[in-house]
Amino acid sequence: MELTTNEKQIIENSIRDIKDFPKEGIVFKDITTLLNNKEAYATLMNHLHSRYKEYNLDYIAGIDARGFIFGAALAQMLGIGFVPIRKKGKLPYTTIGEKYALEYGIDEIEVHLDAFSGVNNARVLLIDDLIATGGTANAAATLINQTGAKCIEACFILGLTFLDGIKTLKEKTDVYTVLEVD
Repeated sequence: MELTTNEKQIIENSIRDIKDFPKEGIVFKDITTLLNNKEAYATLMNHLHSRYKEYNLDYIAGIDARGFIFGAALAQMLGIGFVPIRKKGKLPYTTIGEKYALEYGIDEIEVHLDAFSGVNNARVLLIDDLIATGGTANAAATLINQTGAKCIEACFILGLTFLDGIKTLKEKTDVYTVLEVD
């Protein structure tokens, strides 16, 4: 299901641009203004529900931390489970981890080893607020697949098309972006 022109405008207009954050030359896309706008948030979540209600998903996995906001709400709307993918050291049980490159170093995310247990070959939607270079998203999709589940699609509210993250992730799973930023 496609967003109507009006729905797209409602969502786009609710996202604030912050120039020179976190450093000079960057235009940060601030979604806090989308979250506190009840019309924009409802429009977005209803769109995602309409899109994914026929996907026969078993779980939604959200990337720490903004993916939790959209993923948990969507999982509740779809009547399925939510799984957090967290930064290293934040989960209390046995985990598996995946490292990924940052601009200046390496980071790691983890998921519980049994996060998708109870469903054989679980169908999982990965969700986060934004995809830029795709390092975190690629690591998250890898983790999902390593558990024996299947990352069937990765969804992002914003996709920065001038970077290679979407292209790289498409080698691993389908990718859907609600809005694209050139």
